[in-house]
Amino acid sequence: MPPYSIGRYDNSGPPRPAVYETLTFSEEVAKVFGVPFEVIPYKADPKGGAPKKEKRHHVHAVPSKVQFQISYPRVEGYTRAIRNRVTVQWSMMPSLRLVPGTIPPDVDVKGGLPNNQGRFSLTGPGAIENITLNPYRKGRRLRELVFEMAAAITRDYKAQPKCEVPAHVLFPQMVKIVNRYLREYVEQVAPADKLDVFLSPYYGWVIERLVEAIRPDTSQGEAPEIPRYEANRGPGSTAEVDFWTSREPREVINSHLNYVVPDTQRREQSAAYYIDKHPLTLAFVKNAGLGFSIPYLNNGQMHDYVPDFIIKLGSTPEAHLILETKGFDPLTEVKKHAAERWVAAVNVDGTYGKWLYTICRKPEDVSKAITDAAASATSLKEAAAVAR
Repeated sequence: MPPYSIGRYDNSGPPRPAVYETLTFSEEVAKVFGVPFEVIPYKADPKGGAPKKEKRHHVHAVPSKVQFQISYPRVEGYTRAIRNRVTVQWSMMPSLRLVPGTIPPDVDVKGGLPNNQGRFSLTGPGAIENITLNPYRKGRRLRELVFEMAAAITRDYKAQPKCEVPAHVLFPQMVKIVNRYLREYVEQVAPADKLDVFLSPYYGWVIERLVEAIRPDTSQGEAPEIPRYEANRGPGSTAEVDFWTSREPREVINSHLNYVVPDTQRREQSAAYYIDKHPLTLAFVKNAGLGFSIPYLNNGQMHDYVPDFIIKLGSTPEAHLILETKGFDPLTEVKKHAAERWVAAVNVDGTYGKWLYTICRKPEDVSKAITDAAASATSLKEAAAVAR
């Protein structure tokens, strides 16, 4: 018997599904278009409300406070035209500690069965064997390794486009620099040994720090190191700051921006208070959304160091102070050296006036740091007058 349709008994509406003689419905396929498509309905919780909306703050430059505007140069690197002599500013040189936690000088190993955690243990059957760095140390002499490091640094400097000094003149100078660094700036914590400095990662760290610290010797007639500014962008400015944040900001007076946005719970808020209230502060800005950074080399890669504040000082002449309110940071010395190098190069160029850099470990030290920086800027002017 052919299937019949229930729809034949009611022609007033749309056709209904066909039913076979077995009283089963025929197969039908539905295609659903559109998003969203709710498959499983749910019952809303009458007690639950919408999630709390996060409060956002708009941080921007205030046109009526343009007298507090601060500009800064965008430095992407440095230019060194070395013709004959190099030197090192040893007062800026970061030190290096050889600690067993970085490279273990000895390891105890033993074959045997794993314990019930699936790990091999020094307890239980089997002989313990002690592996140390002594075979490596025994086969090498410090003087030989110093020569290898000096040769590597010489090759790096010879690869620079404006380095005109011959390798046979540069290499002896590098040997003296490496010897002094190893003698005065490398500290080994027992059972580490001085020879361990030629192992990775120590070796790479020493090369980086020496390459960054070596300068043309201006006392021997060399041209000083100068900054290489970004070619595609001009100086940065507080006028460009415009961003939103969920962090709780603080209103300030002597700033081109409407807010200071701190990164800490207390330290930067306190520092901003001392800066804003200091009589020698003409203007200042918290380095958030500003884009001010200092390049530095670490672990074979270039990084950007972002200091906390820039302060325009009411000194004679006007100067800018880069202020860092630093807690613990294992790269403090590296960043400090990078900032002092930046300051020295920018001051030599002179296009952007005088710049200084300092670190304050405690917020209550900020006022004294500003006073000392203003006095230093004045002494720089007097020194320059004497030099002329």
